[in-house]
Amino acid sequence: MSWIEILVAIVAGWGAGVVTGFVGASAAVTVVPMLTLFLGMDPYTAIGVSLGTDVVCSFVSTIGYARHRNVDYTEGLLMALMTMTASQVGSYASSFVPPVELGGVTGIVILAMGISFMRKPITTRVVELRGRINLQYFERNRRFWGMMFGLVIGLISGFTGAGGGEMMFIILVFILGYEVHIAVGTSVMIMTFTALSGLIGHALYSPVPWAILAISWIGGAVGAQQAAVYANRVSEDQLAKVAGACFVALGVLMTVDQLLTGWPL
Repeated sequence: MSWIEILVAIVAGWGAGVVTGFVGASAAVTVVPMLTLFLGMDPYTAIGVSLGTDVVCSFVSTIGYARHRNVDYTEGLLMALMTMTASQVGSYASSFVPPVELGGVTGIVILAMGISFMRKPITTRVVELRGRINLQYFERNRRFWGMMFGLVIGLISGFTGAGGGEMMFIILVFILGYEVHIAVGTSVMIMTFTALSGLIGHALYSPVPWAILAISWIGGAVGAQQAAVYANRVSEDQLAKVAGACFVALGVLMTVDQLLTGWPL
C-alpha cells in the first residue's frame, strides 16, 4: 500500500466513526466519496469497504451508548433482523445497477433534514409534527412498523451502502417516538448487523480490498469512540444541533460526489 492509500483510508475511517458516533450515520457518506475521488476505486468496491467500516464504527458506538443505557435491544434486534435480510437483496441488485441516482437523492434528503435540525430544536419539531399528524398508531404498533421500515432501510442500505443509519434515526425519532439519544444508540446497533450483512453480500460479487479496509477500521474505531463519549454527555437539543450540522455536511458531500461521478450535467 502507498502512503496515499493509508492516509485516505484512515481519514475516511475516522470521519465515518465520528458521524456514526454522533448521529448513527452510515460510513458510506465519508468512505465512498473519499475512496472514489482520491483513490479512483470502483464505486461498488468502495461501498463494500464502507459497509465493512460501518461494522466496526457502529459496534464501537453501540458499546458507548449501551454504557449509558441508550440502546433499545428488544425492538432494535428485531429491526436488525429485517435490515439484514433485505440488505442481501439490495447488495445483489446493486451489482447490476449503478447507484448514482439513488445515492444523490439520499444526499439531498440528508441535507434538507440537516438544515431542518439546525433551524429548530428537534424536540420542538417532534411536538409540532405530532400536533399536525396523529402518530399514535405507529407508536402503539412500534414493533410491527419498526420491522417494516427495517426491510425498506435494509434494501436501500445494501443497494447504495448509504442512508441506513440516517433514515433509521429519522424514523425512530419522528415516526416511532424515540428520544434522540436512544434513537442514535439503537440505530447504530442495527447498523452493526446491517453493515455486516451488506459486507458479506458485496464480498460475494466483488473482491474486498482487505488491507484498505483494515486501515479504515483503525480510524473508524478511534473516531466512533471519541464521538460516542461526547454525544452521551450533551443534551437532546445539543445533540440534535450536532446531528443537523453533520447531516448538512454529509448531504453536500454525497450530492457533490454523485454529481462528479455520474449524474448527467
